[in-house]
Amino acid sequence: MRVREEKRARPEVRDRSEKHFSPRQTLFSCCTLLTVSPFFIHSYCGQSLIHFDFTMSASTGTGVFVLSLMSIPSCYLCNSLLYNNSAEAFLSAGSTTVLILAISLGFMLEKKAPLDPLFYVYAVYAFLSVVNLIIGLEQDNIIDGFVTFYLKEADPHINTAHGHMISYWDGCVHYLMYLLMIAAIAWGDSYRAIGLYWMGSFLMRAIVYILGNAVGKYGTHVGPLFLLHMLYVLLSIWACFRIFSQPSTREVQPTEIQSKSILGRPLDLLFITYLIPAFGFCVFRGLVALDCSSKWCQDYTLQFEPYLKDPSAYPKVQMLVGMLYSGPYYIISLYALLVPGCEWMPDLTLVHSGAISQAQFAHIGASLHTRTPFSYRVPADSQSVVLLVNVLYMLMPQALCYRCCTRPSFFFRPEPEEKNE
Repeated sequence: MRVREEKRARPEVRDRSEKHFSPRQTLFSCCTLLTVSPFFIHSYCGQSLIHFDFTMSASTGTGVFVLSLMSIPSCYLCNSLLYNNSAEAFLSAGSTTVLILAISLGFMLEKKAPLDPLFYVYAVYAFLSVVNLIIGLEQDNIIDGFVTFYLKEADPHINTAHGHMISYWDGCVHYLMYLLMIAAIAWGDSYRAIGLYWMGSFLMRAIVYILGNAVGKYGTHVGPLFLLHMLYVLLSIWACFRIFSQPSTREVQPTEIQSKSILGRPLDLLFITYLIPAFGFCVFRGLVALDCSSKWCQDYTLQFEPYLKDPSAYPKVQMLVGMLYSGPYYIISLYALLVPGCEWMPDLTLVHSGAISQAQFAHIGASLHTRTPFSYRVPADSQSVVLLVNVLYMLMPQALCYRCCTRPSFFFRPEPEEKNE
């Protein structure tokens, strides 16, 4: 009897050679699969398809949209498995999800696959955008049980007010742009304009997020998920170069508008009137972020935007990026509106309008969000003024971009006349 009791009481000894994934390692592995999956999808779908027509039917874009919605049950399933203490099952579920995504897209495009590799990049990005929207909704307690484990195990940057805003921006605006670019590729149309707008939005988001993580109060919490984010940034930069290298589709010839002075172009005069104070405003907020000792800067921080002093450092970095990049942009735009023949102006306005819209959305939302400490939120007495100024600062570049892209004849150089011998 004693021998049997000793055998029962003896604990089981596991083989040390057996590997067990921690939840954080499991989460990192699945996210890595999602990030690199565009290359596998492209290689899977791109073989022996060179002889097929590039133009595709509308069902292709619809299929990508449906596949992006697979992230909703996938997040819920993975979160449930993790709460059942089954990290290995979570890894299997994540790998299976990516595999199903690749195979489904492959079968859907078996005879109609596009040759543009950005189609597969944006298909996966659309999937991740829905995940980011789920993250934002669960952070605000609108839904529950989808990414609860991720919010506990992820880097703390995602739980800041700025992290909330970029989750919503990526889950709504970027998601719409991905679907539009996928539809353009499916129909064989140009998506350079939307791509340039996305480029500006992505670059602003990436620069502020990376530098804010490095110099803010969470700089010591950089983990493997942050390194995975860097892989996403590198892939997106490659996509930016491919977008920028596409030829422009504008075929507008210069007209008599180039001979008119600025007084004969009242709309351009209005934009010039805006660009001068906008330049001063972005430089002023940059000086506030640099802790300028001027009384004006101190009063502005206390009475209007105390969020610029938030220890997360995202607003400081954003103001400095605005001063260093938006400031020169306003000067260049002044020159382009006064001197005809600046062909680069429409593309530049697309990139800048995408960047400023993302920056202002994140800044306005974070400065009012409950995740921001109360002492750093916009005071109630000055909310209307702050909202009015910041919304105008965001909308005017969009109007300038619309003017430059819809009526670009002023910015095109006249073709030299051929001399008859």
